[in-house]
Amino acid sequence: MKITRRLSLVILCLSVIPRAGVAQPLPGYNSRQFRIERIGDNHVRLIGEVEIERDDWKFFADEVELFTDTDRLLASGNVVYTSAEASVAADRVDFNMRTKTGTFHIAAGTVSLSNSEFDRSLFGTQEPDIYFYGETIEKLGPRKYRITDGGFTTCVQPTPRWELTSSSVVVNLDDYAILKNTVLKVKGVPLFYLPIMWYPIQEDDRATGFLIPAYGSSTFRGQSLSNAFFWAINRSHDATVMHDWFSTAGQGTGAEYRYVGKGNSRGDARAYFLNEPEIALSEDEDDILPARRSFQLTGDLAQTIGANIRARGRVDYFSDITVQQTFHTSVLEASRRERRLLGNIQGNWGGYTLSGTVDWNETFFGETESTLNGSAPRISLKRAEQPIAPNWPIYFSFGAESATLVRQGRSDDEVRDLGVTRFDLNPTIRVPFAKWPFLTVNSSVSWRGTYWTERFDPEQDLQLDEGISRQYFDLESTITGPVFTKIWDTPNNGYAERFKHLIVPTVTLQRLSAINNFDEIIKLEGIDSVVGSVTRVGYGVVNRFLARRRQGDVREALSISLLQNFYTDSQATQFDRRFRTSFNGTPPTRLTPVSLLIRSSPTEQINASLRAEYDTRFGAFREISASGTLAVGDWIQTTGGWSQRRYIEGLTGFDNPTQLNHYLNSSTIVRSRGNRVGGIYNFNYDVLKDRFMQQRFMAYYNAQCCGVSVEYQTFNFVGLGSRLGRRARMPVDKRFNIAFTLAGIGSFSNFFGAFFGSEELR
Repeated sequence: MKITRRLSLVILCLSVIPRAGVAQPLPGYNSRQFRIERIGDNHVRLIGEVEIERDDWKFFADEVELFTDTDRLLASGNVVYTSAEASVAADRVDFNMRTKTGTFHIAAGTVSLSNSEFDRSLFGTQEPDIYFYGETIEKLGPRKYRITDGGFTTCVQPTPRWELTSSSVVVNLDDYAILKNTVLKVKGVPLFYLPIMWYPIQEDDRATGFLIPAYGSSTFRGQSLSNAFFWAINRSHDATVMHDWFSTAGQGTGAEYRYVGKGNSRGDARAYFLNEPEIALSEDEDDILPARRSFQLTGDLAQTIGANIRARGRVDYFSDITVQQTFHTSVLEASRRERRLLGNIQGNWGGYTLSGTVDWNETFFGETESTLNGSAPRISLKRAEQPIAPNWPIYFSFGAESATLVRQGRSDDEVRDLGVTRFDLNPTIRVPFAKWPFLTVNSSVSWRGTYWTERFDPEQDLQLDEGISRQYFDLESTITGPVFTKIWDTPNNGYAERFKHLIVPTVTLQRLSAINNFDEIIKLEGIDSVVGSVTRVGYGVVNRFLARRRQGDVREALSISLLQNFYTDSQATQFDRRFRTSFNGTPPTRLTPVSLLIRSSPTEQINASLRAEYDTRFGAFREISASGTLAVGDWIQTTGGWSQRRYIEGLTGFDNPTQLNHYLNSSTIVRSRGNRVGGIYNFNYDVLKDRFMQQRFMAYYNAQCCGVSVEYQTFNFVGLGSRLGRRARMPVDKRFNIAFTLAGIGSFSNFFGAFFGSEELR
């Protein structure tokens, strides 16, 4: 049985030792472990397998000398010092037991950061520790060391994959390390030298410092080098400053600020400025692209103000759309044609909601042609639905809005202003009937009164500064049921012990009163396009298949929905917001297309959906799209999508080949157990033009304490369908990026999305 030997007991027993040089047994200790020799009144020597302990530290050594008057300890021969935060081995040690400081000669040690929040995938899923060594290691305080002629690494294994060697290192645990005359070595090979270096080792994984640079190359941009500096302002605020150098496309600088407040308050803001040089496309002096400057601003804000008010804001603005299309790695960002500003503040008091919004959204159709939509401002007041009296099955709600609507058509230097101010009031009374579980009826009546400060003159095709008003009644009743149910018990089924099939038919009857000035109303939003004197009959059916799994949960394994509307006025089908192919200029007809929606999610790892609209007059699908996700454990996940806008001869809006599209897209993520190796492959394919819009391969390897990520992408500028002109300079851009990670030092993605989606691999 191991007997613990306390240093205090050793000191107590020294007083009973009669003379120096003679071993004496100590009560309660195994005398075969070590012997004690008195050298002087306050000086003794412990020889053998010495193990002594005091407070929160412990020493092991072949020989220990104690000076009781000065609390000095000298140890030599296989010395090991351990404490709650560190372990150090040395040839010899000079230690002060009172201040817990001292000097370790020819020493090496480790410090555990296991209580921190480091991402273990950066350490190869191992405990995140620091290993340091040196000719001398001075313990200057509880969490501070000075290393002379040594180095340190967070790659703790028999042969560290990387290390920082230095003539002098001051290590403040859970804070930082300052190194002088530093050389970074990877696999023993020196990579670079720095006269002084500041290395963060904060326990909360948030430390100010430079991030590891990333290298890339591109047919369009040339060679590139991206650098970033991270500033951990405090636990709730941080900022990152970035710089990109492109050998042929110039230089870019940017910054990002983020914060997290109380409750759900948070925000981030990014700004990026790009300077492109003058580029000669050929030896012809006239064949030169002039230099240009551009910028991009993005931001998102959600701020709680008191208990009832919440503010939101969003900025997504760029100065040049061709920069977006030629520089961004993400095809979604590169093909995006909108820039937007949004600000909203909303308060809730009881059942009332007051909201104010400023919205500015510009959509581009080329470099200089665009349409601007928005509101400046939009103020709305809503009262949530409540019973008009206690225990009455009659509910009342209303909405009121005042909106200054912005609409401008822009082409080169010409601007056509089509904006208008609108006031709207919409009270509603609803009477539900839900006494029968198999049949429910929801009936409502609402009145809508709207006033516009301007009207449209269809004869002159002009917008006149003359007010116009509209009012109508809307009566609607929705009948759900009768619901048909069938249940199967399947005790021997491996998937579920019970299945339920529900057939839920619905019928909606709606009548709108007359609107005599429909052609004079300026139609900017959906409520402006309401057709009066019309009856709508909507009918549909939903098939739901529910499964009670053996794990106890109930899943909707499959649902199939069909919906179609019939209007007594054929003009109304052109403005039905329930269908995606409305507002396409199709000829008036009393029947809308049939909407089909199929959803399936038999397990958490599998889900799929299909959406389509079928034109019953032409016997053809107008649009059809499908998407799905499949996951196999934690190591593979794939998503795919397919969409097609089909050609229908004779149907306006679908008989022009230039308006058709047919796309495939897919993304697959693969990672090994422990997340040591992973990768992504995704593509966007234009079936009609038989070409890839982009293909991207990304892979990474994480060793126990360092890693490498590589990315290769082919990007088809022509496939975007944009008018880039000569700015692209080639039809296809081939891009390559590479970045390294060291344990405890973060990596980053530049403003144009290099390594975008890699967070999914973490």
